[in-house]
Amino acid sequence: MPFYLAVLAAVAVASGFGALIGILIGGRSPQRVAVGDAGADVIADAPRKPRAGLIDVVPKGYIGVLERQLILAGRPAGWSVDKILIAKPLLVVVGGALAAWWISGDPGTLRIGLGIFLIALCFFVPDLLIYSRAQERQAKLQLELPDTLDQMTISVEAGLGFEAAMAKAGSNGKGPLAEELIRTLQDMSIGRTRKDAYEALGDRTSSVDLRRFTRSVIQADLYGIAIADVLRVQAGEMRLKRRQRAEEKAMKVPIKVLFPLVFCILPVLFIVLMTPAVIGIAKVFIH
Repeated sequence: MPFYLAVLAAVAVASGFGALIGILIGGRSPQRVAVGDAGADVIADAPRKPRAGLIDVVPKGYIGVLERQLILAGRPAGWSVDKILIAKPLLVVVGGALAAWWISGDPGTLRIGLGIFLIALCFFVPDLLIYSRAQERQAKLQLELPDTLDQMTISVEAGLGFEAAMAKAGSNGKGPLAEELIRTLQDMSIGRTRKDAYEALGDRTSSVDLRRFTRSVIQADLYGIAIADVLRVQAGEMRLKRRQRAEEKAMKVPIKVLFPLVFCILPVLFIVLMTPAVIGIAKVFIH
């Protein structure tokens, strides 16, 4: 491969990664707003509108999908729709430089196809990262829900109000669910109604159980049902569903193990067991 192509590819890769790192960590950190009722902080997740130039090029539906994934991911520091849209072409440049460097060594159909695949993969890397972050956060939120509801149930039965129990669970807990509870208290502290705050909590998550819980709380507040009874019933249902999900995953393990067992472990086992016999038979026929 010509030396100048290698130099150009190295410069393009270094420039692309340097610009990408600058985009992801160079922005301002999200503002932290104190919540007096909870005695804790929460990251404000007010949506940021993309630049006008990007809106003209990118479909609004795609921007909405990115915005939704950022909300589900908890708006991680350094990530925004603007930065994702800027990072995608930079990653394409990096992937294109690497693909050109690799293809130039031995141009062929296979290498060209893999180079195109690498460029496409680089384009979708930010989408995959933010989607993975959102799924991981929602899974943690789902897992923490039963224990948090148990804590709130104990607090309410001990005489605390519902918001005070929520503040206690949020301030003592660590994780995405505690952050969402604190954010809900923050919404109510700045003047939003309880119904709107709980509906916003349900909109910020993809957890079916948490959405069901928020609807139950809204209905209990609307019809005057004792919140302790609602919490007790919801906590019992959440624990039962968590156990059922664990059993379902355990039942799927044999199916998932079948593929590596058949295609990876058994062939090696057959080779180890049959090789001495095959060698012995070959020696008999040769002599």
